[in-house]
Amino acid sequence: MLNILSIIIGLGALLLLVPAFLPLLGWANWGIIPVAAVGLALGAMSSSNAGRNLNIVVIVIGVLRLMLGGGIF
Repeated sequence: MLNILSIIIGLGALLLLVPAFLPLLGWANWGIIPVAAVGLALGAMSSSNAGRNLNIVVIVIGVLRLMLGGGIF
């Protein structure tokens, strides 16, 4: 059950991450990364790794996008 919830949170964060790649919307990653971190915590508590891995990917993409934009853009 925790893995399914983690996957749902991860997919939601991934859908929100797509528009954050547009110029001047990179600040949205500051809200998306903590949501994915909650999904990561739920995925870490489950017996399966799918939700955890999905949230790790979302967090890494969000952090890379923040580094590209200097943390704001």
